[in-house]
Amino acid sequence: MLALLAALERGLPEAAAGAPRVGVTGAPGAGKSTLLDALVRQLRSRGETVGIAAVDPSSRLSGGALLGDRARLRASADDPGVFLRSMATRERLGGLADATWASVAVLAAVFDRVFVETVGVGQSEVEVAELADTLLFVAQPGAGDVLQFMKAGVLEHPDVFAVNKADLGPLAERTANELEAGLALGAGGSGGWRRPVLLVSARDGTGIDTLIDALDAHRAHLAASGELAARRLRGRIAFVVDSLQRRYGSYGLARAGGRDAVVARVRSRAGQGTFALIAEIGGEIEDALRKPEA
Repeated sequence: MLALLAALERGLPEAAAGAPRVGVTGAPGAGKSTLLDALVRQLRSRGETVGIAAVDPSSRLSGGALLGDRARLRASADDPGVFLRSMATRERLGGLADATWASVAVLAAVFDRVFVETVGVGQSEVEVAELADTLLFVAQPGAGDVLQFMKAGVLEHPDVFAVNKADLGPLAERTANELEAGLALGAGGSGGWRRPVLLVSARDGTGIDTLIDALDAHRAHLAASGELAARRLRGRIAFVVDSLQRRYGSYGLARAGGRDAVVARVRSRAGQGTFALIAEIGGEIEDALRKPEA
């Protein structure tokens, strides 16, 4: 499989790296899929093509995606400019599926913008922050007060916050105020970015244009500050280390020189494909495991 992915990666155009990648996360029931549908409709009206990797809970019986997002992402039904790939978590923590990284690499080569929707965020489900350029957190009205947001760990990673169902009025406004209060207590965004809290409604389209503008503004901020390349490098390092750790465990990683050695190698191989690098280091680990330690 790694050899196939490495070959596919070699065939991708260099421009693929430039496609914006937006992670969409939030608690189950916040309306992530419905809001994403509204975003896709608006982006398509602007002429942009959209690729979506949607991660769903796994069925305990079949192992497949339990609740396919196709049910709510109606904009993708008959539109050739939209592609949706649902995938099951298969009980993996982090909010993503094993195939998500590969899917995003392919989608970014074909579409103008890529969205990655997680299964639902919790304290352990922030892996999408390592994959996305911009992380969008979707909150629902009445989701909690400042302490609950801080306890859930949702104030640390997102770059843009959207309180969905703004048509509920005061309840949504109160949730937005709670989020803003929580953000004021902590550190600011990366490189001086001021993380906005926006009121949106997927139901009536309120705030969708403003949300898209905020996503674009954050991407432009990353590019101008140099943080975009740094963020993608951090994500690449995390993915390589995690992939090797999952395949060979801590002992296998140690036979490759340990985590620091792998990180240094990733940094020095900027021009090499990620999957090709994983396959190369993995082969070396397998050779080392066949030999007794000196």
